[in-house]
Amino acid sequence: MMITIVDDFFSRGCGRCERFDTIDCSTRQWAKGLVDLRQICRDTGLEESVKWGHPCYVHGGRNVAIIGALRGDFRLSFFHAALMKDPERVLERQGPNTQHPDMLRFTDNAQVVARKPVITAYLNEAMAYAAAGIKAPKEERALELPDELIEALASDPELSVAFDALTPGRKKSYVIHLGSAKKPETRIQRIAKVRGRILAGKGALER
Repeated sequence: MMITIVDDFFSRGCGRCERFDTIDCSTRQWAKGLVDLRQICRDTGLEESVKWGHPCYVHGGRNVAIIGALRGDFRLSFFHAALMKDPERVLERQGPNTQHPDMLRFTDNAQVVARKPVITAYLNEAMAYAAAGIKAPKEERALELPDELIEALASDPELSVAFDALTPGRKKSYVIHLGSAKKPETRIQRIAKVRGRILAGKGALER
């Protein structure tokens, strides 16, 4: 069961797996770095919430960035990465098929404080786009993903990598499956239900 209180992420984890609220949870390994990253986000004036079991930061009514933790690293991912200029060339792609470099990745807790000026500058840039209502021009895509799936992939690095690795046919099966739902909340519920299937490399109709 995914968490609904943002403080729980930093003390217990996201609630997505059996390691939740145990010493083996990834958030325990990266506790100091995650707290420092949270403070930087809050210091910029971003509104903090919890979405998809992760701390999500909002400005001008738009999702700006989200914090995530894995066994090998923790990260700050930007929702509208196509707009980011990345002058320091520090943004990385979450997966081999991710369209744009969209995350700041950390492999040591001390890196957050050391990179604070860059993190702050990138957050301020993203906030400015949100405040001005600026969006990246629509790009031609072979497959048009539902907004809810795009946001779920941005907030869940493990899911993003697994989805990128699917065959085109399997990706399309999820687009069709989610697209048949009329309400956004239904699409969000369906994403949660098929997450395990995507991680297993299966299509929407495979068992």
